[in-house]
Amino acid sequence: MSLHVAHPYMANSVPALKQEMLDSIGVDSIEQLFQQIPAEHRLKRPINLPPALNETQLRRHLLSILSKNKTTEQYLNFLGAGSWQHHVPAACDEVVRRNEWLTSVFGEPSSDHGRNQAWFEFCSQLGELLNMDLVGLPVRSWGCAAGHAIRMATRINGRNEVAIVRAIDPERLSVIRNYCEPVEMPSHITVRLIDYDPATGLIDLEHLRATVGANTAAVYFETPSYLGVIEHQGAEIAAIAHAAGAEVIVGVDPISLGVLAAPIDFGADIVVGTTQPLGVHMNCGGGVSGFIASRDEERYAHQYPTLFISIAPTTKPGEYGFGLSLFEQSSYGLRDKGNDWTGHSVYMWAIANAVYMAMMGPQGFEDVGGVILQRAHYAAKLLGQIPGVRVTFPSGFFKEFVVNFDTTGHSVADINKRLLDLGIFGGKDLTRDFPELGASALYCVTEVHTQADLERLAAALKEVIAQ
Repeated sequence: MSLHVAHPYMANSVPALKQEMLDSIGVDSIEQLFQQIPAEHRLKRPINLPPALNETQLRRHLLSILSKNKTTEQYLNFLGAGSWQHHVPAACDEVVRRNEWLTSVFGEPSSDHGRNQAWFEFCSQLGELLNMDLVGLPVRSWGCAAGHAIRMATRINGRNEVAIVRAIDPERLSVIRNYCEPVEMPSHITVRLIDYDPATGLIDLEHLRATVGANTAAVYFETPSYLGVIEHQGAEIAAIAHAAGAEVIVGVDPISLGVLAAPIDFGADIVVGTTQPLGVHMNCGGGVSGFIASRDEERYAHQYPTLFISIAPTTKPGEYGFGLSLFEQSSYGLRDKGNDWTGHSVYMWAIANAVYMAMMGPQGFEDVGGVILQRAHYAAKLLGQIPGVRVTFPSGFFKEFVVNFDTTGHSVADINKRLLDLGIFGGKDLTRDFPELGASALYCVTEVHTQADLERLAAALKEVIAQ
């Protein structure tokens, strides 16, 4: 922008104010601020921008672009693989849109007591669901939570390796590798991938035993796994890790905990996961929340990178206050000297999660978990009856399951393209990331799917494969 023209939306762009700022920092021109950028990397021609539009024109233009997208409101959706279509009660949206939350980005620890209480309710309800006493405020994603937990384990026992089951979301594994840092860094953590049994989808215990050793800081696995398989060997996995002095970190989908055992019941030390299924819409371009939880022990508490919310009685009988705890060990308190840099915050989702969990209650979680189990297995049964289609791990799965199309003569990409023509988003194509599974896709079924939806999918797949 020219120094002589004020921007209509920026009060401090008035020429006199801009000159005052330049004088304050000791430079003669804005140009000097960009001298560190090499000349060959700087644009030397005007940007060919479209003509300026007024608000009405801009809205119409953007809506015309967005109309090219097809959404889960228009199409029947069976995609999951990290972001799942669950029912979001209207109350969740209504509460998070209130001005108290929208305008309260952070605030001072002594202010915004309503926000602090809502965060406390999130932590306490999630702790009850997990049967764990210590829950931090959320981080950006499940992958970030897992990465932080692994770094927590290395600080606890001073080791520098982590064993991770290979049946994991490739994107989540990529985020974890980022947290483990490059080999050139002094705090690098070596990732050892553990095989899974191709017949069952369960972790290969023999490979785990052969891999875990004196340098293993933690063993990380998930249940249900990325492939939807319920890992019922959790106690054995934990015993192998603990025998080697390693921490046990378990990733979990919290909406499964109404019907599945909490990870602490089979030996987990730290539990991580996502809260996106708990009242958060699917979205692209923003964090969908990850949590870290553990037992309330100092060896764990002092290694958290996240913020904690505590409750305490006040001088007035029956009155309680809420405040931040262990603030000093976080990046908020120590900046780059904190345990870890937590980065982008998704605290708004904690409010939505708290509303969802309060509305559901224990019975609600049991009900929705049971419905998901029933409908997913019904869908798998229907698809398994289609000639040429095989459900790879037909028992012991939750919400997601692997469907193989090897003998149909069609690729997953081709099948999904034809399903789109019928108004259906097919399963996540696993062909590239898990070639050992052949032409396979990961299908997701939740409480939003009706019997008619599942039968429509089966009929569409039968039609597509017959072509």
